[in-house]
Amino acid sequence: MATTLVGAAGAHSTNSKVDQGCALVTGASRGIGAAVARTLAGDGWHVGVNYRTDRSGAEALAAEIRRAGGSAGPIEADVTDVGQVDSLFAHLEASHGPVLVLVNNAGTRADQLFPTMGEEDWLDLIETNLTAVYRTMRRAVMSMVRARFGRIVNISSIIGQRSLPGQANYAAAKAGLDGLTRNVAIEVARRWIPVYAVAPGLVDTDLTRDLEQLKQAATRAIIPARRAGTPAEVAACVRFLASDEASYITGSTLTVDGGLAASLFPLPRGQG
Repeated sequence: MATTLVGAAGAHSTNSKVDQGCALVTGASRGIGAAVARTLAGDGWHVGVNYRTDRSGAEALAAEIRRAGGSAGPIEADVTDVGQVDSLFAHLEASHGPVLVLVNNAGTRADQLFPTMGEEDWLDLIETNLTAVYRTMRRAVMSMVRARFGRIVNISSIIGQRSLPGQANYAAAKAGLDGLTRNVAIEVARRWIPVYAVAPGLVDTDLTRDLEQLKQAATRAIIPARRAGTPAEVAACVRFLASDEASYITGSTLTVDGGLAASLFPLPRGQG
């Protein structure tokens, strides 16, 4: 089946700056990151498809986007390494102009009940899910200031708002990410750079594929919508936030979870 990019084939872009720079999506070789890359390419952005190890996935995605009429290229970089982050941005800047849309999607899980959670599980996850975001945002902001335009979207999680046993490290990173988003947003608001977070709930990706019991429970009672979300549904929210239409929104976390965070208790059987 042929891929269709949202906004592709000459349709009007939702952003007026697509000819003045490019977009970067970290951890973009699959799942939510890949869906975001497709939607941004569909709006006319050249998209840097960042990956750390999944070269084949990133190359396949970039080729798919190009076949559909968009512009994209795979870029290998470990965003936990400050030198590689700088090289990643420098490569895009040299070939496609400043990174004007940054989507921080790279992330990992290392689930373990807290009493048995080792320090390595804690530090490695915080480094990938939080500290790497600090590095990419810091590298992007000054270019955005010079361009008098920028959009930063951080992919958070409802685990930053609600608790799930075995994810203390993940929850700490995502709660920290939400706080980082708010604070940077108020610092750069007068510089034409909105900063947002998108907090998905249970989304059907490789990162959640081992949570089969949770997915089964979701269809019964836990999630009011009675299903897991899709990467495309999250990407649609990112697309809006990266558009001109979202320019007066900043510092906000948009929850995309089928009503999970809004629900205090599971719905009774037969309802919803």
